[in-house]
Amino acid sequence: MDGKGSYLEGMDAGADDLITKPFDEEHLAARLRVAERILALHEKLRAEAAYDRLTGIWNRAAIMDYLQRELARAARQNFRIGLILADLDHFKRVNDTYGHPAGDKVLQEAAGRMKAALRPYDRIGRYGGEEFLIVASGCDGSEATALAERIRISIGQEAVSWSSQEIPMTSSLGVAISGNGREDTAALIAAADEALYRAKNGGRNRVEFNLENASQRQL
Repeated sequence: MDGKGSYLEGMDAGADDLITKPFDEEHLAARLRVAERILALHEKLRAEAAYDRLTGIWNRAAIMDYLQRELARAARQNFRIGLILADLDHFKRVNDTYGHPAGDKVLQEAAGRMKAALRPYDRIGRYGGEEFLIVASGCDGSEATALAERIRISIGQEAVSWSSQEIPMTSSLGVAISGNGREDTAALIAAADEALYRAKNGGRNRVEFNLENASQRQL
């Protein structure tokens, strides 16, 4: 079979590219550079698809995918996962008072402070709007609550500077632990959300831990 026939047959079989013999070394080097550029572009697109453009942390899809995979791993290896749902207090007031660019600055600053407060193996993503989801593997109730409190303090440690103004920033956080009926994402998130609701109703700028779990009452 001639070179052209081999090339067409290979492409029809599903190859991305083929080099027939005899080949030219300069031609081969050029094709390799093109392949490297394509791989770099694919990696860039993959990263962009996983990260929130405003804050630079994982987006909702990425953090939810990670949570689902960690819950499956926790079930196999018998460990707990702490889930923290964090919500910035009175965020609508920030947008209404200072404008949406200021709100964006607050979100960016909050994400950076939260990320700095995490352990190296914790993961954070923007859950939606001013809500953030933190997955803390290998945590019991007291450890997850302590982590949430550290995040709360970090967020509220100082105001956010914006156009010669100081914008105060606080957060409310709900904590839940996997296990005893919380082996799927929906159940675990619902438990953390219920705790977050209590934190909001309790005056905001606080952490609440969901105790609706027999194993957790023993902690």
